[in-house]
Amino acid sequence: MRAVRTMHRSMKTIYLDHNATTPLLPAAWEAMQPCFTEAYGNAASAHHVGRRARQALEDARERTAALLGAHADEVIFTSGATEANNIALFGLAGEPPGHLITSPIEHPCVVEPFRRLEEVGFTVDNLPVDTEGVVSFQDLATALRPETRLISVMLANHETGAVQPVRELARLASESSLPPLFHCDAAQAIGKIPVHFHELGVTALTLSAHKFHGPKGIGALLLRRGTKLRPLIWGGHQQQGRRPGTEPVALAVGLATALDICSREHDAWWEKVRRLRRRFLQCLQADAAPVILNGPAEGGLPHTVNASFPGCRADSLLMNLDLAGVACSTGSACSSGSLLPSPVLRAMGVSAECLHSAMRFSLSPLLTEEVVAEAANRITAVVRRVRQKGESLH
Repeated sequence: MRAVRTMHRSMKTIYLDHNATTPLLPAAWEAMQPCFTEAYGNAASAHHVGRRARQALEDARERTAALLGAHADEVIFTSGATEANNIALFGLAGEPPGHLITSPIEHPCVVEPFRRLEEVGFTVDNLPVDTEGVVSFQDLATALRPETRLISVMLANHETGAVQPVRELARLASESSLPPLFHCDAAQAIGKIPVHFHELGVTALTLSAHKFHGPKGIGALLLRRGTKLRPLIWGGHQQQGRRPGTEPVALAVGLATALDICSREHDAWWEKVRRLRRRFLQCLQADAAPVILNGPAEGGLPHTVNASFPGCRADSLLMNLDLAGVACSTGSACSSGSLLPSPVLRAMGVSAECLHSAMRFSLSPLLTEEVVAEAANRITAVVRRVRQKGESLH
């Protein structure tokens, strides 16, 4: 073990956990710095220092809105997607009783609010998903009721990369006699695929900057004009009272800058990540077989590779890959402390053997093919050892 730990310290770590968080783009950091040293005022202050901060904040809001196909007054800055999802779900559901619809593959920051809403008197239905982890609009049509108050379906899944047909689902919901509100967690989609809020047809959409190479601690809720929202916290006039408190100007500027870069580089970065994914999977399937892909082989986000390694335990793989200098995960970072099998993969009907040996590797356009190939080599070596020795490798 001592020799392994020494090797780990001497080798360069390969980071394959970009769905959990991404490194900050240098350009985003540069754009943020003046907000700490020059435009450092409180954006709610009336003096010229505050007005300078307010200008930077509103510029960031307008840029964010334009890049996402929204109006500037529809952008509410939050601390991240978790807060944004909580504000949206609790703020839009209203008072019980009522009927709510979601899916079993949502992120924990959507699953837990729905659990709480069910506890206080709402009825909640979960839409089934197919073997690739995709919701069917036919199932939504069956689940809709006259008393359906709110629907929540994510845009891209955090564990498999499966992209949901949100536009079609929202259109179907809008054709109901009493159209319900529609919430969409887009944290894993923003910065990876083009997203136009108004064209998507949803009521509310959430994002988090650190998922697309922006700073941690900042996200946003996009909320359609005219939508009534009950705030979760009280204590100020900021952001029309929907999310009061002093706005983090520097973080908002970092979010808008990172989003701008991701939008401009989208086509080149998309093709690069597709090449990285292809190289990564080819190496694993050639040298670490059997390797079983969980989720869509095509049509999902190429950034996410969820793969099972029969004959291995995921917790054993995770620890040994970390010792080998590969940072990855067994699922969502917000539930990684749990040793329970992934509820996302369970909902997809993944076999028990694959369920208990599943690993998530998430890629970034900042990686190179050489680094991805080296990661595959390290993973292959660990998989072979774990299969040969079982859990005794520790």
